Amino acid sequence: MDDRIFALDIGTRSVTGIILEKEDTNYKVVDFYTKEHTERSMRDGQIHNVVAVSDIIREVKKKLEQTHGTLQKVCVAAAGRALKTTQATATIELNQQPIMEEETIKHLELSAVQAAQVKLAHGSKSEEYHHYYCVGYSILHYQIDEEKIGSLIDQSGEKAMVEIIATFLPKIVVESLLAALGRAELEMEALTLEPIAAIHVLVPESMRRLNVALVDIGAGTSDIAITNAGTVAAYGMVPVAGDEITEAISDAYLLDFPLAEQTKRDIVNKGEAIVADILGFETTITYDSLVEEIRSKVENLASKISEEILLLNATPPKAVMLVGGGSLTPEITKLLAHKLKLPENRVAVRGIDAIQNLVPSEALPKGPDFVTPIGIAIAAKQNPVHYVTVNVNKQKVRMFEMKQLTVGDTLIQAGLDIHKMYGRPGTAMMVTVNGKEITIPGQLGQTPQLFVNQKKATVDHMIQNNECVQIERGKDGLPAQMTLEELIGELPTKVIYFNKQPIKCYANYYVNGRKQAKTYQIKDRDIITYEHETTVKDLIRITGKEKVQQTNAFSVYVNNEKVTLPMGKTRIFVNHNQTDDTQLLHNNDKLNIEPATTPLVSDLFSVLGKELSKTIHVHFNGQFIKMERPCYSIKRNGEQIGPDTELQDQNHIKMEPKIEEAFIFQDIFRYIDIDISKVSGDFKLYVNERPASFDGEIKDGDQLQITW
Repeated sequence: MDDRIFALDIGTRSVTGIILEKEDTNYKVVDFYTKEHTERSMRDGQIHNVVAVSDIIREVKKKLEQTHGTLQKVCVAAAGRALKTTQATATIELNQQPIMEEETIKHLELSAVQAAQVKLAHGSKSEEYHHYYCVGYSILHYQIDEEKIGSLIDQSGEKAMVEIIATFLPKIVVESLLAALGRAELEMEALTLEPIAAIHVLVPESMRRLNVALVDIGAGTSDIAITNAGTVAAYGMVPVAGDEITEAISDAYLLDFPLAEQTKRDIVNKGEAIVADILGFETTITYDSLVEEIRSKVENLASKISEEILLLNATPPKAVMLVGGGSLTPEITKLLAHKLKLPENRVAVRGIDAIQNLVPSEALPKGPDFVTPIGIAIAAKQNPVHYVTVNVNKQKVRMFEMKQLTVGDTLIQAGLDIHKMYGRPGTAMMVTVNGKEITIPGQLGQTPQLFVNQKKATVDHMIQNNECVQIERGKDGLPAQMTLEELIGELPTKVIYFNKQPIKCYANYYVNGRKQAKTYQIKDRDIITYEHETTVKDLIRITGKEKVQQTNAFSVYVNNEKVTLPMGKTRIFVNHNQTDDTQLLHNNDKLNIEPATTPLVSDLFSVLGKELSKTIHVHFNGQFIKMERPCYSIKRNGEQIGPDTELQDQNHIKMEPKIEEAFIFQDIFRYIDIDISKVSGDFKLYVNERPASFDGEIKDGDQLQITW
């Protein structure tokens, strides 16, 4: 009898015992027996009444022993609905320094798993989060500064974050299972998880590279497992299943719950059923009428399952397999396909005929109900869950080997805060650059050092029973170090053509008011300035040509009284366009400056507010003539000077007003030329068409004329 396997499927509504016999590589069902609970001793996959559950187990065991002899060892499964799924995040400060190693990302992920573990413990009002065992986690997404991103490697920013969804198995689930078996005088030969059991027999390892969801729709809950990339990637559960459909039938047709359950099965199997309601009236219920009555509830069941699949998998899987009695719910496959946007032939109910290496048996029902019990027997024997003991920093840690365990799993179960094992970041510096405060971060602390049996390892290193794991705190990062050039960058050199001469303009760095080289090592609280932009004024200062722009005043003495005169303004041209000294200069610009002009006698009269001359305008024989007469006699050092004479500093000027005389006709001959030799006969003078004489007075605007 060494090849005989005894397995129990301990469910919410019933306990099923099954005996398999191994023949070479095949399995044959020898016998099975199912017994329903007499009270609600099981809730959501958790044993709430160990004594009551053990009594049912004992009855199933005795029934099978009557035919097959003593049964001492049994394969069992922890219910998938006992698994706890939690989302959590973890962050790490980058300070614009990119993550360079995958190991750092793995540590960040493990920190998120620990956060999920703590969150789960707080949610159950227990501080003992070590009593939850992580059986898998998936990455939902990474973020840099709250923006989703595909990978964290070589990404710069202030903060990196990872969000994960992790699945845990409470230790109490296994402990209560062991207690119930012990009271029924059974020894646990092997342990598995119900979702693993079903997937093991329906989706062998060679197919697990495919992204497939398996849903076990039971009475109270629907358990979900997802395969991808060669492994069982995620588990989940929704608290909606076959009982909700049964309750809808009970409400619609006034049937008690057991009769509603039987009616559901009869209609699914036979197409219709005749039932009597609680008032005694008989009703014939067809498949089509049943579908209409329960459509909203089936819609709800499909919605809950599809939502959980998308949460666990992020995208629709390639296919969905349904097992369990609830998988026969009318229209459930079509609705799931619609909600997951899959073709209808990608969602299917699988029965025991889909189990590889199972010898057909007439005694066993062909439907999906017995996939999980058979899976428990085969999976628990082939891939049992073991206890693994590992020494972590001299602390013994026991774990369930639900999957291939890694060093990272041991750190989580040991309760070590991975964040605290990182080296502290180096001291930062605060500096001011051109009036703006800037933080220069120190180097990131190094990741913790991991060793397995005194050999260096990573968090992905596979761990074996009784191995020793040691984690050492990472080294602290170095304080911030940076030169002026590293902080500001290489500033460009400009060439400006100043009055056709090339001038090179170099950027200057100043620290705390003193000029420094670009190799200067910055210190905390330094005040840094740099000249990146060059104006005309800057270039004049750089070249020492300030004199070309001077407009200093100077003095002259008029009739022994001091008069201050301003110099004329300098004129500035950049690329032949006149501008001022605030103009920005760019590489290869052409700058020309015309010096200030010296004041003239006419400028002196403007300052004094005196009229230099008296002016009138007349027309002579149709020609427009401007006539002037000086108002003053102007002398410098005894020499007569005119209005266009340049003045020098400290000149002594003598000004005498002239006697004001009226303009007369003969004054016009100073402004016109008349060739007398070509003129013959008498002539006449006219002013405004009236006869006039040479000494006759003329005024502004008069019309003068000479005729012969």
